[in-house]
Amino acid sequence: MSKHRILVIDVDPVIRSGICNFLLAHGHTVAEAPTTREAQLQVHNFRPDAAILDFSLPNGDALELLQRIKNMESRVPVIALVGQSSAEVAVRAIQDGAEQFLIKPVDLSLLHAVLLRVLANQRYRHQSLASISKVKQCLDPFLGTSVAIRRLQELARRVAGSESPILLQGETGSGKGVLANWIHCNGPRADEAFLDLNCAGLSRELLESELFGHEKGAFTSALNAKQGLLEVANRGTVFLDEVGDIDLQIQPKLLKVLENRMFRRLGDVRDRSVDIRLISATHRELLDLVRQQKFRSDLYFRVNIVPLRVPPLRERVEDIPMLAQHFLDHPAQDCARGEMTLEKSAMDALQQYSWPGNIRELRNVLERAVLLTERNHLTVHQLQLQGSSLSAQPQVSSTGTLKQMERAYICLVLQEEGGSIERTARRLGIARSSLYNKVKRLKIST
Repeated sequence: MSKHRILVIDVDPVIRSGICNFLLAHGHTVAEAPTTREAQLQVHNFRPDAAILDFSLPNGDALELLQRIKNMESRVPVIALVGQSSAEVAVRAIQDGAEQFLIKPVDLSLLHAVLLRVLANQRYRHQSLASISKVKQCLDPFLGTSVAIRRLQELARRVAGSESPILLQGETGSGKGVLANWIHCNGPRADEAFLDLNCAGLSRELLESELFGHEKGAFTSALNAKQGLLEVANRGTVFLDEVGDIDLQIQPKLLKVLENRMFRRLGDVRDRSVDIRLISATHRELLDLVRQQKFRSDLYFRVNIVPLRVPPLRERVEDIPMLAQHFLDHPAQDCARGEMTLEKSAMDALQQYSWPGNIRELRNVLERAVLLTERNHLTVHQLQLQGSSLSAQPQVSSTGTLKQMERAYICLVLQEEGGSIERTARRLGIARSSLYNKVKRLKIST
């Protein structure tokens, strides 16, 4: 991860050089600007973590420059340097967004101490974005004793401490998102933000705006500038689920982020730097998409530096008892119930079922059973494995009505796609909204 980037804005070359050399000696990365114009260019290109601004700039209004810095990068803390007789200017600087002010001439040790304090405050605010992901730290993606899950755990532990992009491959519902969060929490960026985005079903325009952000007026409804996921997650981890669904026009921009750590907001004319770790996931075979020219080969080789395969539940049947008890305990606690257990026949049924929806389906089945029964000892009947439209494996027959055939076929495709509305709609060649209407009209349980 990069060091703190500090921008020093001062017209006096001697003072500017002295501050810069002092900060360099303390391990910071430094950029300098003698003018307001150069300062704005450096904010765009250098993307500082903090700025030191001399309020006696003769070639521009320092208060106006402060406001422009805050408009361009509101997250950047600014330390104002003011003259001994400039108390009103100091007050105005704080009112306009400066974090601290110091009276000139400045003691460099004091300046550094103040700088570290405002950086720590900025870091604390940034880490609050990761508060939701911290709740997920208790989730263990390696529950079980099977060879498949132990092998995955071994590989994940090896690569968690690296900075290389990771590609998680596995079926829908197999636990790729939980594994991505675990890798983040056990990696070098654990104290930073973990932000995820599911790329499936998003239009090119929406996905581009979500990833890279946009400037005010970039499109009709862009009334204000907006930070994208990459900016918000700076120094942290970005998890892109279903990366194979990213539009071909956006793929080169993602490649630029991985190769140069640079990106450009929609409607902007300058590149911005960013420091993230990328974890991607897909249930599709990306090499097939490369052959079909639906996924760039150069991007494939960048996201696939460390591939990890998450096994489907049917390949780790011996883990089902441990997983089942884990998924029983949590809803039981939420409902203030006693210990929940499964009859042997119920456990046998769980281990014999094919689980097209993988761990997600197992969790849903058990949670439903806990909610719908008053008993603490669950039977096969209460699991309702053959009662849902997804598990009953409907057969399409030519003897029924058109409505019956349509319902059966939609149920079949839903089952084969693990209950995913997005992929089912794509296979059926209809819009997601149309599929939702059909599911509601035909009373299909999802």
